[in-house]
Amino acid sequence: MTKDEAPQPAKVYFADLRARAAGRNRTAKIQKLFEAAGFGDVVKKDDLTAIKLHFGERGCDTHISPTYARAVVELVKAQGGRPFVTDTNTLYSGSRHNAVDHLLTAVEHGFDYAVLGAPVIIADGLDSTNVLEVPIRGKHFEKVKIAGDIVRADSLLVLSHFKGHELAGFGGAVKNLAMGCAPRAGKQDQHCVRFVVEPKKCIGCAECVAVCPVGAATMQGKKAVIDKATCIGCGECLTVCPKKAMSIDWRTEIVPFMERMVEYALGAVTGKTGRVGYVNFLVNVTPDCDCVPWSDAPIVPDIGFLASTDPVALDKACLDLVNEQAACPECKLEHGIHSGEDKFTALWQWTRGDMTFVHGAAVGLGRPEYELVRV
Repeated sequence: MTKDEAPQPAKVYFADLRARAAGRNRTAKIQKLFEAAGFGDVVKKDDLTAIKLHFGERGCDTHISPTYARAVVELVKAQGGRPFVTDTNTLYSGSRHNAVDHLLTAVEHGFDYAVLGAPVIIADGLDSTNVLEVPIRGKHFEKVKIAGDIVRADSLLVLSHFKGHELAGFGGAVKNLAMGCAPRAGKQDQHCVRFVVEPKKCIGCAECVAVCPVGAATMQGKKAVIDKATCIGCGECLTVCPKKAMSIDWRTEIVPFMERMVEYALGAVTGKTGRVGYVNFLVNVTPDCDCVPWSDAPIVPDIGFLASTDPVALDKACLDLVNEQAACPECKLEHGIHSGEDKFTALWQWTRGDMTFVHGAAVGLGRPEYELVRV
């Protein structure tokens, strides 16, 4: 390939949050991003269009606003598409473990037809068995398990709240595709890590026992233990443990986890070339995923909304914009991380969020090189 034939950086469109007139409010910004990113070519007339987002675990209130989802629904309808808003059931126990509880949680958080103007469908079905296998060419997988209604959709718009994550470092478009479009069996394929308890740190609170979906965490006397043969690696024990007594071999296990996640993201969009668009919301950038039943203080000020047809470039642009900020006072970044410093590595020391970009490029999901275009 000659220099002139080298791939051009993906365009990532950015709208800040300044608004001094009605035409610059947040829903108007979403419309401008939709148009600038070419999503009119993604959604065709009569398409069954999946709008993939995360409804938030019960107790989380920093998930994407239903108002933003409604704006996207209206834009899809304007293109002649038939939108539905969707997510998949969780691997861990909680308020979204099956479609009934999941839909109740969605409604409690404002995601219902009266607000959205579109139906809410749990893409992997009542008990996460609406599954189709998708062939890919990956390092770890030759085929992956994706929620049936995601696969069957004609087009896909992925709306992601960009924030931290204890295993992945951060969650954005790629993680929303990977974990978010996979049924429980697919989520388990990705969670290749297994946890152990560090006894000196354990205070015997039994929070891990309460959330473990398979009974791998139990109490032995005043300390928790995890049966590694039973553990499915969902990571909920790591999330809820107040003393961070849960441990894995970060140096050997985190890279395969990230690679598997990226390959599942590839599976979610396989067969939809030119039919997928992504919007990331850089507001309420919390330390934790929206899967936890709380919302910690944001680590940086609200930044804006970004859109692209390349999920890898989009996540890289979001990461760069977050790292440009100085940390908010009184947030989990306790030591005052300055502008230019890596926020998510400071939060979660052993994570390897960079593998999103490295392996994403290797398997053809996207490329981290981007051109940021303000709209």
